[in-house]
Amino acid sequence: MPVDHYENFPVASILLPSRLRPAVEAIYAFARSADDLADEGDATPEQRLAALNAYEASLQRIEQGGSGHEPIFEQLAQVVREYELPLRPMYDLLSAFKQDVVVSRYQTYESLLDYCARSANPVGFMMLHLYGAADEDNIRDSDAICTALQLINFLQDVAVDLHKERIYIPLEDLNRHAISPAALDSASARPRWRSLMRFEVDRARALMLSGAPLALRLKGRIGLELRLVVQGGLRILDAIEAAEYDVFLHRPKLTRRDYIGIVWAALRMKKQLKTAFSAV
Repeated sequence: MPVDHYENFPVASILLPSRLRPAVEAIYAFARSADDLADEGDATPEQRLAALNAYEASLQRIEQGGSGHEPIFEQLAQVVREYELPLRPMYDLLSAFKQDVVVSRYQTYESLLDYCARSANPVGFMMLHLYGAADEDNIRDSDAICTALQLINFLQDVAVDLHKERIYIPLEDLNRHAISPAALDSASARPRWRSLMRFEVDRARALMLSGAPLALRLKGRIGLELRLVVQGGLRILDAIEAAEYDVFLHRPKLTRRDYIGIVWAALRMKKQLKTAFSAV
């Protein structure tokens, strides 16, 4: 489930093994602070990019074995050494955050997926690496889950992003449903908007379910953690549908009752997936 405003990191989960918490917290501190540089405060685009470039230079110093890092990067350097953690995912995150500074629209679904591959998927990869489970099949399914979570967050926050003059629904999809970006929240577009959102929700759900078997393959706490994450994402999609796709008037969010349902669904997830795939 979301943690503060960097929604892809399960840093606060009580299910996280205590031995991994310092490592996850160090990576999270890097990711969240970099995300803030790109998205928070009143800095100019030039100042944001300069700050992110400075972060990139700090990663390069870690890669080169340098010392004398600022605290956030000193902790990160320790994690990199202890777990032999690749730095490529962190560079990818910075690349996505830089893109957020200069890009506010995505013409195609493929271009949006490319952004998600750098803004969301690196988190799953790093978690798998910490758990010693970063094999090819697991990375593939993790990428599907992380991208689906990112897409679900975009669908949940259409109104929030529009207020920031950002649109994360592919323009090709808007065009296909005859919706102008300038009239995204227009009441006259509601019937076409519902059709568009139904398509987006179905696509995000299918992507999430394609990666969900990973949550059953991974044993112990990480498996349960991931099952809860998957079910949380699916429950948000259910909430969007329940609101008749009107995310402008009703931002879907999880309630206490939803969390109970998520835990129950996570415990019976094997049966749920078997039913879902048999229906395809």
